[in-house]
Order: sequence, then C-alpha cells, then structure tokens
Amino acid sequence: MGQPSVPPVPPLAPPSLPPPVPEPPPGSRQVRCAGCHGILAVAPGMMEFICPKCQLPQMLPPELLGAPPPRRAPPKAQGIDPTKIQLPCARCKAILNVPHGLARFNCPQCGVDLAVDLSKLQQYFPTASSSPAAFLGFPPVPPEEINEVAIDVEREEDEGGTVGETFTDYRPPRLSLGQTHPDPVVETSSLSAVQPPEPTYHLKIMDDLEKSNALSCLQIETLVYACQRHLHHLQDGARAGFFIGDGAGVGKGRTIAGLIWENWQHGRCKSLWVSVGSDLKFDARRDLDDVGASCIEVHALNKLPYSKLDSKAVGIKDGVIFLTYSSLIASSERGRSRLMQLLQWCGSEFDGLVVFDECHKAKNLIPETGSQPTRTGEAVLEIQAKLPEARVIYCSATGASEPRNLGYMVRLGLWGAGTCFSQFHDFLGALDKGGVGALELVAMDMKARGMYVCRTLSYKGAEFEVIEAPLEERMMDMFKKAAEFWAELRVELLSASAFLSEDKSNSSQVWRLYWASHQRFFRHMCMSAKVPAAVRLAKKALAEGKCVVIGLQSTGEARTEEAVTKYGLELDDFVSGPRELLLKLVEENYPLPPKPDSFPGEESVKELQRKRHSATPGVSFRGRVRKVAKWNVAGDSDSFEESLSESDLESTESDEEFQICEICNNEEEKKLLLRCSCCARLVHPGCLVPPWTDLVSDDWSCYSCKEKTDEYLKARDAYVAELLKRYEAALERKTKILDIIRSLDLPNNPLDDLIDQLGGPENVAEMTGRRGMLIRTSGGKGVIYQARSTKEVAMEMVNMHEKQLFMDGKKLVAIISEAGSAGVSLQADRRVLNQKRRVHITLELPWSADRAIQQFGRTHRSNQASAPQYRLLFTTLGGEKRFASIVAKRLESLGALTQGDRRAGPSLSAFNYDSNYGKRALMMMYRGIMEQDPLPVVPPGCSSENPTTIQEFITIAKAALVSVGIVRDTIICNGKDGGKVSGRIVDSDMHDVGRFLNRLLGLPPDIQNRLFEFFISFLDLVVHNARNEGQFDSGIVDIKANVIELQGSPKIVHVDSLSGAATVLFTFTVDRGITWESAKTLLDERQMDGVAYVNDGFYESRREWMGRRHFILALECSGAGTFKIFRPAVGEALREMLAAELKNKYKKLSSIDKASKGWQNEYEVSSTQCMHGPKCKLGNYCTVGRRLQEVNILGGLILPVWGSIEKALSKQVRQSHRRLRVVRLETTTDSQRIVGLLIPNAAIESVMQDLSWVADVEG
Repeated sequence: MGQPSVPPVPPLAPPSLPPPVPEPPPGSRQVRCAGCHGILAVAPGMMEFICPKCQLPQMLPPELLGAPPPRRAPPKAQGIDPTKIQLPCARCKAILNVPHGLARFNCPQCGVDLAVDLSKLQQYFPTASSSPAAFLGFPPVPPEEINEVAIDVEREEDEGGTVGETFTDYRPPRLSLGQTHPDPVVETSSLSAVQPPEPTYHLKIMDDLEKSNALSCLQIETLVYACQRHLHHLQDGARAGFFIGDGAGVGKGRTIAGLIWENWQHGRCKSLWVSVGSDLKFDARRDLDDVGASCIEVHALNKLPYSKLDSKAVGIKDGVIFLTYSSLIASSERGRSRLMQLLQWCGSEFDGLVVFDECHKAKNLIPETGSQPTRTGEAVLEIQAKLPEARVIYCSATGASEPRNLGYMVRLGLWGAGTCFSQFHDFLGALDKGGVGALELVAMDMKARGMYVCRTLSYKGAEFEVIEAPLEERMMDMFKKAAEFWAELRVELLSASAFLSEDKSNSSQVWRLYWASHQRFFRHMCMSAKVPAAVRLAKKALAEGKCVVIGLQSTGEARTEEAVTKYGLELDDFVSGPRELLLKLVEENYPLPPKPDSFPGEESVKELQRKRHSATPGVSFRGRVRKVAKWNVAGDSDSFEESLSESDLESTESDEEFQICEICNNEEEKKLLLRCSCCARLVHPGCLVPPWTDLVSDDWSCYSCKEKTDEYLKARDAYVAELLKRYEAALERKTKILDIIRSLDLPNNPLDDLIDQLGGPENVAEMTGRRGMLIRTSGGKGVIYQARSTKEVAMEMVNMHEKQLFMDGKKLVAIISEAGSAGVSLQADRRVLNQKRRVHITLELPWSADRAIQQFGRTHRSNQASAPQYRLLFTTLGGEKRFASIVAKRLESLGALTQGDRRAGPSLSAFNYDSNYGKRALMMMYRGIMEQDPLPVVPPGCSSENPTTIQEFITIAKAALVSVGIVRDTIICNGKDGGKVSGRIVDSDMHDVGRFLNRLLGLPPDIQNRLFEFFISFLDLVVHNARNEGQFDSGIVDIKANVIELQGSPKIVHVDSLSGAATVLFTFTVDRGITWESAKTLLDERQMDGVAYVNDGFYESRREWMGRRHFILALECSGAGTFKIFRPAVGEALREMLAAELKNKYKKLSSIDKASKGWQNEYEVSSTQCMHGPKCKLGNYCTVGRRLQEVNILGGLILPVWGSIEKALSKQVRQSHRRLRVVRLETTTDSQRIVGLLIPNAAIESVMQDLSWVADVEG
C-alpha cells in the first residue's frame, strides 16, 4: 500500500485572486480523501493508498479502477499424468491433473476453490454417454460393472473390526514405589496404550509411606502426577488441575488424604474438601489418620457460623474445611454466603488444595438447549476463578459420563487459550461429532499429558444378568385399567379446562403436573410389577446361602406421609403410592370454575355502586380519576399535593369551572345541582321528569340508574345461579373422579411391600432417606406408621446402624436408595462377619448412569471375599425400557472414558434407543403413522400382502398417540376420508425419544408393546442404512490381521509445550489374507471334530466381474441359519451371512482343485490391487478387498491437532473417509499396542500439509 502525493501548497497570493490549482503528476488521478477531505494525487496503477495527512487506509472507488483486464484463453494442459484424473477447471477451463481421492482443491491457474463429486462427474462432459477419457481424447472405456462382493467387503471395512477386550490389568508403568494394591485393578485397553509423562516430582512424605504402607503403588502414582501437574500453569495464568477418575475400591479418599498431607509438609496448611454428604466427614478424618496426618483438623462447615472463619470467635487458622455441594451455594438470612466465607478464609493468594470429591454433582454447568445451568455448577466455576493459584483436584468415578459434564473442569486446559478449541462449546461440538471414540481419545490425551488417572477394580467374577419380569395376570389387568383411566382423565381435564381458557398460565401448569405425575405413576407401576420377581430372586439367593442387596431410587415417602396426615397413623393396609399420587393430582389441580360470591340483597349492590362511583364534592369525574392515578404512582411522596404537577392542578380548576346540568346544559344554580352516586351525572332537580322534590341523601341516584340497578339485580342473580350450577357440576365431576380413583385396584408402595414379604424390618436393613415407615401390626390386621429412629439410634445414624447390622450378618437383606447409600460399603469385606456373596438386584434403575455406577459400587469394592452377582430387572413392557435407555447411553460413555466393564454388561447396549439413530427412527415412524410418508417397514402383526391390516394398525397407533398427547389438535375427517383422525405432532416431539418412551408407558400393554416393536423396526432400518453408507459410529474398532508390522520410524508431528507429550504418525504394513492351506485346515478340523454341517465348504460367486469370480469358505453356525465367511483377501468376515443370501450369491464347489486354484489366484492378485480391478477410479488409494495394505495411525496427543485433521478429512471422496475413526491394533512382531485416529491413504498427504512439522523419532 503506497503513499499518494499531496499537491504542493501554493504561495501566498493577493486576497482578491484565487489560489492556483497545481498540476497533478502525469497519468495520476485526483481523489478526495475519505477522512480529511483533502485532494490527493494517486499515481497510475496504484489502487490502495494511505492519506499522508490523516493516515486513513483507503482504495480507489470502482468507477476509477478502469475496465478489467481481458480474460486469458483457457490454458492448454502441459502434460497428462496417467496416475491422476484429468478434469477441467470450472472457471478458466484449464485441464487439471487431480490426484485420486482429492475432493477439494484450488485451481493453480485462476485460484478458484473447486470440489469433485464423482457421482455427478458425467455432467461435465458433452454427452451423457461420454466418459472422462473420451472427452480428453482417449478411447471410450466400457461401462463399469457393479461388483456386489466388493460392495459387501467395502461395507464391512467401513464399519470396522469388532471391539476387542475392553480392559487390561494395570500396574504403574513408570513408578515402582509402594506395595501392590490389595485387589486386581484394570484399565481400559485404549488407555493402557498411552504412557504418562516421566515422573519428576519427589514426595516429601515418601519415607513415612514406606514405613506405614498406608498407600498402595497406585495411590502413590496418583500423588506424584497430581503434585507434578500442580507445578504447571495454563496459558491463561491459572494453575493446572488434575482429574482422578478411579472407580470404587481404588481408594480415592485415602489418595486425597495423602495429597493434603503432602501439601501440609510444604507449608500449605489450608485445604477445601467438597463432597456429597456431611457424614463423609468421618471418612475424611479416618483417611487422614490412616496416612499419618492426625495433626490436621477437619472442620465441618455446616456446623460453623457464617462469620469469618479465622476470627477470634471461630478460630480456624488452618486445617481442612469439609463441606458439601449444597453448602457451597448456601447463604444466611442476612445474605452472607458460604462461598464468600470460604474465599475470605483462603485469601486471593491461596495456593493450597481444593478437592471436588464426587464432582459429578457439579454437572449441568453447560446444560442442554433451553435449560439453565445449575447453581452448584456455577459456584464450582466461580471458586476456581477467584482462586487462580489453588491446586485443584477433580475426583469422580463418573465425572465424565457425558462430555457436557466436563464443562466445570476448566483447569484441565482442554479448551481455551493455547488450544484448538477457543471455547468449551467448540470442544463439545468436536466430541459430539467424534462419538464414543472421541471420548476415548480425550481420556488418552489427558493421561499422556499427566493430568488423569483412571483405574477400577476388576469385574472378574462379577456376574451381570438382565432379567425380564413378566407381568402377572392381575398386574396386567391393573396396568390396562390404569392406562385407560389416565386417557379418560386427560379428556376430562381438557373438557374442564375449556371453561378456564382465559387462564392459560394455570392451564399449562396443570399439564406439566399431569405429565410429570403420569410418568411417576407408571414408573411406580413398573416397579411394583417387579416386586414378585425380586422377592423370588431374593428368597432363592438366601436359600443358596447368599445375602441380598436391592437397589431402588424412590421410596414413596412423600405419598406415605400425605396418607398418614390424612388418615392417621393406623391404616388397614400399606399405602398405594400410585393411588395417592393420582388423588393428589386431581384434588389439587382439577380445574374448577370460580365459586360465585353471595350477595345478601339490593342494599349491598347500591353500596357497592356508590363506593365505586362516589365523587369528591366539587371535583369532576375526570379530575378525580387523574388524582387517583397520580396518587398511586407517587406513593413515596411526602404529601398528596407534591404528587400533582401544575398541569394536573390547572386541569382540576378548569373542570370545576364548567359544572353544568347535563339535561338543560345550563351553568346557573350550581348549588342546586344533584350528583348521582352511581353515574356521577350533575342535574337540576327541576330538570328531572318528574322533578325531584324529596330530600337528597348521600347515596342519591337518578331515575335511569335506579332502573339499571334493578335490571342488574335480576341479571346478576341469573348469572350467579348459572355460575353456581357450573361450579357444582364440576365439583360433582371431580368427586366422581376421586371415587373412581379410590375404587381402582392399584399396587402398594413397593418398598413397604418388599420389606413385608422379606420378613419385615427385623430381617431387612433399610438404608434410605425416609424418616418413617409402615409396618404390619403383630396381629397381622392393618399397618402402623412408626419413625425409623429410636431412643438408642438418632435419625442421622440410622443408616449407619442398619449397615452395621447387615455387615454383622444379623440381617441378610439390605434395601438401598440413592439418598441413603452415598459412601456406604456393602461388599463381602474380609474384615466383617458377613462374608456371604452379595446378590445385587436393581429393582429400579436410576435416572442417570453416574447414579447407577454409584449404586453398583456399593457391593463391588476393595478387599472383598467374593464378587457380587448383579440382577437387572426389567418388565416385558416395551415402554419401561426408556429408563434402561438413559442408563445404557451413559454406561456406554462411562465404559469409554472412565470405568464400567462392557464385557460383563453388553446386553445394556441393546436398550440404547435415545441416540441420533433413535431420533431419526422416531421421526420416520411418526411420519409413517401420520400418513405423510409411505411405511418402509411392515408393522408388527401385519402382512404386506394384506394392506387392510396395515391400515388398521395405523388407525390404532394414531389413536394411541392421541391418547397420550403426542398427536395434537385432532379432528375427525369427513367426505372420502370420513372417520379418519387428523392432527399434528409438534416439531419438538418429532425427535424426542425420551418423551415417546415415557408416554408409551401410559398405554395398555398390548398396544405399547406393538408400538414399541414398530419403533425398533425403524431403528434397525436406520442403523442398517447407516452401516451401508459408512456413517455408523461403532466407537473404537480393532484392526485384525495375520501380520501387522511397523513400517519405518514413527514421525513426530506435534509436541505439547506444557507436558512434552507428542503427536506421532505410525505407518503399518498389514496382511489380512488367509492362505489356502489355512482355509483348508479350518474345514478339515471342523470335519474331524464331528461338528461340520452339510453346507460347509468352499463357494464361488455366481457372477463374474472383470472376467473373475470370487471365492469364499462358508462354515454354518450352530442352528442359527447363518454362515461364518472367510475370504482369501480379508480373512474372516465381520458379519455372518444368511443362508438365503449365500445361496443367491454363491454356489458350492464340488471340486477341491478348482477351489484351490481360484483361492490361491485371488490371494495373489489381492496383494497388489483392490476388488474393483485394475481400472478402479481411486487407483492405488483404494483398499477395498486388498490383502496387503498400508495403514496410517495418528497416535499420542490428538486434541491439539484435531482441527487440522478434521479439515483434511472433510475433503475426502469416500464418505467413510471423512469420519474421524478411532482404531486400535497390536503389532504381531513385538505386541506393541497403538490406539489413535485412522488416516486414509488418500488423505495422508493433505493431513501432513496441514500439520506444523514432521521429524523422525530419534533412537
């Protein structure tokens, strides 16, 4: 950008003469500056310039730029590269050599951004029949045949290999300090493929630990890396934090105590320990004593006043402040908050320890769209922001169950300054696109940087079983009648609400309560339906010499206490939670019209009218209204006069001057004017007809008002009578509904029922949050309510007392809820009397997986004599799987990022419906039921040959969706569509799988199961299509092959400045094939073992492609009607083939010589080319069915280079190559395990160009 010349200042001239205009330089243009408006001379060819006076950068306007230079003719190709595709540029028409697999690039001639779409390639050429080669002067290529076998293999390769064993045994890889952990500990195999940084920190308390053996090698490793991490600062200046993700039993509490003791030795004597319950303060005291830190005091914040903690009155100068997350957001009546109290105690320069124990309680800081962040999450964020030098520890086995819940872990440095994610939302978006595999990569990154440990007790020996409890006939009938009643109640509420349409806010509140109660009601019903099965399982376990732990979430205490308040302490039977819930809903929320007020007589009406219309003597109605309005507004003024402005006073005086009779319009005889107390009219007595001659009272009213008042009285009486009639009718309807509810056969409270059937409180230890319970009287007739606490045991110690009775073997059945089981250990501990094997029955799955893991961890802990048996109970109702759906979704993530043995509980994945695929399936199903789209699947119980059955199902399904409020604004059609139901489903419901499964519970069992099966059919179709299109997220996949060898030296492409961890590119040579000898041995061994089937053998494809046939070995699976397939080029196929598909595509070979020759030929050819043949469009970049492959994996740190990789992959032609795929492989030569991102061969050059630098790994 140049500097234009400024015309020279002319010499002074006589005032009468204008200054001469200087001549501009030859060829230059004169323009006015846009800033100072001075005249500038712009040299020829200069388009951008800076004004030398005001320094404003600017450019010539378009009209002064002149005509654009003539476009060059399309350049001729300098030479054709036969290894690339020749395509014309869309702008300059230059013939370009485009590498195979490159989807986006810039034209080297004109610089335009170009994209290649092979599916639309033909449209660039003169005729539809012309090929690219013909257009470029080459002889035409015959049309390509569709190779069905290649398509099958490509789909399998896109989906990836099966996931291998999830966990491996764990030992600290770089530390050999301390004794081994008392129980086997495991780590996810993907995390085990990553090495943490070299430990450089030396513990001051190491000598004490070696003498006491208080901490195991795992716990010491955590201390070293946490302290080492705390020595670093993030780029925003805050001290780096550490995340302990260990599962139950590894000893997180004792590890935290060790960290506090280590910091104490360095003079950092103040610590904050935030946990879930104040009772855990005793555990904190015990853990500190165990590590030798008896001198450190533990102060419970909830027992302290709101004054300054270090004041003389309180006197806490150092030690550990133990508080709960609820205390963190508490405040006093005077407005002092616990958070400010803690910040004052710590001080701005605080560099001690802040421990967020069980930090998943701070979740939902970054909530779903439409909801608000929790106050707890915001408080956790604020205390970190106010104490930038604090040494933060995040501690939770389940803190990362959802990527969204990482939002408060700001000290990990995964986003923000110095990362490729400027904000947490960017980080979250990348993880959402990456799926389950991306979560695993985050965990690997954190471990590689030395900020994360995640070990868990091995689940070896623990047994998981999903048991479906069939509904008994009585429960089935109960459920059906309840569903019908709820549908009728909805119609009744709609009708009753029609009279109250003006109160929309109240109406919406009623419907929110209705659907919340609807969900709670049927959840109670589902839980009650499982009680008989739970009792049977419990009694069977007790008979086998085991003990039982039953887990549930809700206790029904609120309904029980309401019933006791209403009916008294002694009842005929246990309270029915569902019934009390229904009664409360109807009693408190049934919309009744307002009850009309009673009016004693005419005098009261006149009094009401008089008060309403009475006026101040001498002031007009207009002035009175003004004064009242001003008085209301200026309520804080010192006097009434001050609240009136001058204009108000003027208008008042003006009104008084013009008081005239409204009949004769005469201003005379003002003193005789009469004022009507109703309408405020002013009239002369003589102007009235007949004239008024009687005395005038204060409540005098004119003749017209008297007539109107009488008419009003009659109309009012009629109106009040009608309102009263409506009110009484509505009240009668409400009473009838309440009577119907009381007559319904509904189950008792499940918790009370369980305790009663398993022997009563004498035999069952209850660890819940409820204060009282109903127990059966000694005579067996009726029940009585009694408090759980006694004179000997206070309420806050009841659960600990019950736990001790269970661990001593005095009670062999324990029932736990979320509220009562936090921090409780119920495992078969070797140190207690009751070492019987635990059978853990989940009667009610919790709402989220973090709660589920906490519940599972009660019975699976360290130092146990035997691992528990888990029995997950579900009813056969399709809708109840909604609760399993939520848990399964989070368990899948937990297994990836923290702990949770997917080998032990694979069946839970079958219930994961609340996914992207589930949302797509739901929308397709809704559109099909509403007859907006044709049905791609046949509904259950219907036949494609009989369309009537399908139409009948659609009618039933539509009616069912109407009854549960999903289809709205329904009308019944007339004309040719007479009788059909029409309506709409709002957009927010179209993808809400949770709401669908929730509302499904409120349908009769037969209908809900058919509708649920219909939804599953759509889900299977969506998943099938995603697999075919290469879009299915299968998480981490294993690359299996006969030979996997590292090719050359790995390349370092990035180094993290904080930890020194690197991003490394590995290149492997993979041989996937199976030789003829190996295939023949497989078949021979099967025949020798006597397990061969008649259809086992070698097959060849029925069709030829490029003059070749494909060969396979098919071995029938036992009694399944499917075959395990082996191919010469790729070995064992991932999916089994159906018998019908095998028969249709292949024919069995009778000649072993022909099979041998064909197999060996395909084995040899596949070493150098893909299944599409030598003329494949992608050339050497295509790997479909190729036996020998080059595989590129980017391992180590991935997050710092995530954006570059995503950008490079987005340019790829094949859909499956654009997706971030996390893979795992193990070399066959030295068993080196690598986990990382798979980079397709076609994309490797683009990825390397986008990354910063490459260097050989030294040594």
